[in-house]
Amino acid sequence: MLILVAPKVKVLEESDEKVTLQLEGVDRSYANAIRRFCISEVPAMAIDDIVILENSSVLYDEILAHRLGMIPLKTDLERYVLPEKCDCGNPLGCQKCRVLIVLDAAVHDKPRTVVSGDLVSEDRDIRPVSANIPIVKLAAGQSVKLEAYARLGRAKEHAKWQPATISVLTDGRSEGQLILKVESSGSMPAKEIVTRAIEKIEEKFQELHKEIEAKTA
Repeated sequence: MLILVAPKVKVLEESDEKVTLQLEGVDRSYANAIRRFCISEVPAMAIDDIVILENSSVLYDEILAHRLGMIPLKTDLERYVLPEKCDCGNPLGCQKCRVLIVLDAAVHDKPRTVVSGDLVSEDRDIRPVSANIPIVKLAAGQSVKLEAYARLGRAKEHAKWQPATISVLTDGRSEGQLILKVESSGSMPAKEIVTRAIEKIEEKFQELHKEIEAKTA
């Protein structure tokens, strides 16, 4: 006799940085899908395109661009959309799908380290999660001036768009229990990452259902 257990979710630990959930009556494959979607399918903001106007630092343009791309940015999924879903049709993007971030740093006397706090965003809500991430050290007479464009993307495209730094699924103390732990990069609250992951899974199911209906009609 098959006994179905109503799914239960208990929050064991919650903060903006991490959330730990106890799942009961949830199939392991579905719980693992949530874990994977937290990492690879939930969109996050990251710097993608860079126009370097001046760079006399010791770093090559490509290395500087890579460092900027890996800086986690605060993300607002209510106000911004993925470029491929934006109706602007502009390859450069618009205010709904990209954010301009400017860096203009120069050293005239003592060497100093340029940090993420030196980045100036046109949207103050889309900014580095920390102001103390090192970018490049400038010596006297050196400078860096550039325009960077941040957009939404998914980690399946590149790791810089990964909103969750840790997403782990383990067995609980009792049979049938699973523990899901998710830690955020700081781009958005950990709980939101889990919620968005579940929404993405449901979207995938709906798309599959429509495809099956279309082929069997």
